[in-house]
Amino acid sequence: MLRSLYIQNYALIEKLDISFETGFSVITGETGAGKSIILGAIGLLLGQRADVKAIRQGASKCIIEARFDISAYNMRPFFEENELEYDTECILRREVQSSGKSRAFINDTPASLVQVKELGEQLIDVHSQHQNLLLNKEGFQLNVLDILAHNDVALEEYYSLYNEWRQIEHELSELVTLAEQSRADEDYIRFQLEQLEEAHLSEGEQEELEQEAETLSHAEDIKAGLYRVEQVFASDEGGLLSYLKDSLNTLNNLQKVYQPAGELAQRVESTYIELKDISQEVSSQGESVEFNPARLDEVNDRLNLIYSLQQKHRVQTVEELITLTNEYRNRLSTITSYDERIAELTIRKEAQFKKVKKQAEVLTKARATAAREVEKQLAARLIPLGMPNVRFQVEMGLKKEPGMQGEDTVNFLFSANKNGMLQSISSVASGGEIARVMLSIKAMIAGAVKLPTIVFDEIDTGVSGEIADRMADMMQEMGDSNRQVISITHLPQIAARGRAHYKVYKKDSDTETNSHIRRLTNEERVEEIAHMLSGATLTEAALSNAKSLLTRN
Repeated sequence: MLRSLYIQNYALIEKLDISFETGFSVITGETGAGKSIILGAIGLLLGQRADVKAIRQGASKCIIEARFDISAYNMRPFFEENELEYDTECILRREVQSSGKSRAFINDTPASLVQVKELGEQLIDVHSQHQNLLLNKEGFQLNVLDILAHNDVALEEYYSLYNEWRQIEHELSELVTLAEQSRADEDYIRFQLEQLEEAHLSEGEQEELEQEAETLSHAEDIKAGLYRVEQVFASDEGGLLSYLKDSLNTLNNLQKVYQPAGELAQRVESTYIELKDISQEVSSQGESVEFNPARLDEVNDRLNLIYSLQQKHRVQTVEELITLTNEYRNRLSTITSYDERIAELTIRKEAQFKKVKKQAEVLTKARATAAREVEKQLAARLIPLGMPNVRFQVEMGLKKEPGMQGEDTVNFLFSANKNGMLQSISSVASGGEIARVMLSIKAMIAGAVKLPTIVFDEIDTGVSGEIADRMADMMQEMGDSNRQVISITHLPQIAARGRAHYKVYKKDSDTETNSHIRRLTNEERVEEIAHMLSGATLTEAALSNAKSLLTRN
């Protein structure tokens, strides 16, 4: 439960540091004194969106910090799951800088807003006046039933099944759309693939063909040049090889009388052999080169096909055309497999939908049982709150398409009069009646959820007198059940019932206005409640009345 609250540089609050009691406490103050500012600071602390406009003028940042006693609420699992230090005291802190940056801490460890919100939902529930509007919202009504039915595990199982079903449904929808788009392109892809496959392309082919085309185009020049080279080597008259042969014979003869000639003869012989081999290869290549117009036409036709395919598909090489061929082949294979994949996903979707429906039925049965309990408890709680003829019914309507909360439709029907027709609660209940219904619902929920701290922001709007007494009874009862209840009120009957009484007030200086909060002494409580009874002017009757209220309570 909330032990203390520290606020610095938030709106009209320069610095505020207040401790809170267990059980039932009250906060009073004039309209505009700053009660909503304190609630706004608590909301910021619990993860609401930060607004730099809330920072006190002239300050660089605002700080909100709260200390909670969590020793009795088994919250260790949350801290272990989020790798946070656990202690019986939990400190939440939020800092917002004028630059817009925001930081949050749990027990002095930096934390995300998601973590802060999750923890905050387990620590404190702030019921503001606008929450009364939730009473006619189906989502809120289903939440009430789920809380009282203890549907946590069943809901978690349902969420898992439902999300998986929606995921399969999404995949199927995307696949059907993709299949439709691809089928529109199928003829085009098939035509391109057939054209590329008919070309029978192979890697390195283009370079080989381009070289062969060069050779065929210059066959006569190549053949004439090789012939001239051959004649230089092997001509019968003045050929290089015949001269080398004569020189070799001469050196062989000289070595008999001149020993160094033998080494020279060996070298000339080696050269002769190499040049003779070259001469024979030149002759052979010259014979193999021939002018073949038919083959040149074939090569050029093949190259023209390759060039036209490259230009058409905007690539530079045969290898890229081969890669494109494989891509078209894969795309066509994918298109032809769509029907099979769609059929498979459809079967999975239908099977998952059956699981969702089955689990939704589990929720329906639990909610139907909880609905009867809600009707019974609410009637028991509302009769003492000045509604002796109240009738309350939870109407379970026609099933709808499964959604995040199942497939149930629910409507809270209400009548405060004997002859009144049961109608949707928001259309027939007055503001005061709605406030009483919401308080009763909160009391039921609090018993099921075991929230450490509940803050009611003027939930007594529209009621007075004895009804206010009965509402105070209910909040006091909630506060006596190992729970902290804080009520912001304008009613003296409720203010007199608090174990502790805090007052919010504004104080002006020469340059600014500040909001403050402090706990009232017994004497100050008498005066505050007397003012609530009689207004600005204190009368003896009002003081006597205030003392009577406090003494009685």
